[in-house]
Amino acid sequence: MSMNRRDLLKMIAAATGTAFISSNAMAYVTLPMKSLSQTDFSKDDVAFFNEVGEVIIPRTDTPGAKDANVGLMMAVMVTDCYTPAQRKAFTEGMASIKKLAKSTYGKDFLLLSGEERAALLASLDDEAGVFNKKQELASKDLKDEDKPLPHSFTLIKQLTLFTFFTSEVGANKVLRYVAIPGRYDGDFPYKKGDKAWAT
Repeated sequence: MSMNRRDLLKMIAAATGTAFISSNAMAYVTLPMKSLSQTDFSKDDVAFFNEVGEVIIPRTDTPGAKDANVGLMMAVMVTDCYTPAQRKAFTEGMASIKKLAKSTYGKDFLLLSGEERAALLASLDDEAGVFNKKQELASKDLKDEDKPLPHSFTLIKQLTLFTFFTSEVGANKVLRYVAIPGRYDGDFPYKKGDKAWAT
């Protein structure tokens, strides 16, 4: 029950300013979920990933990242779908969030208020946007496989979006879902505030 693959990749690229780096993860959506013990991460890591994810996709009148337990799927996907260089960038990115929280606010990320968490991740997102634009300009003549990785926060944001919108919660409670789409209707009514379609 997931969003159309092409639309999901476009949405992730638009939200992060760069193409989704682990496209082989798209095949993973249909595979059974592994247990945490089969990953490189701990329960504490998953809890931290969920808290970071909740800042990116907070609960509002619809479920947020924690409701979908994006942290567990992120742990599985980083272990199974990322190259060693991508895994290293992801874990360094998570470590940099913790370090930035200590240096900026003098306390652990998990002890920050919602506003402090949002400000901290917004600053990283801004930094990532500048970094990715410079990388793109510097590597525009390179083949995709030779291009450098995007900013580590971009990897985190991409995985948060991917795992949320491919989860049952994201696909069924945030997006509208039709298991078997009917005929094409180019004049289908859309009201302001309607959910986007998952299929």
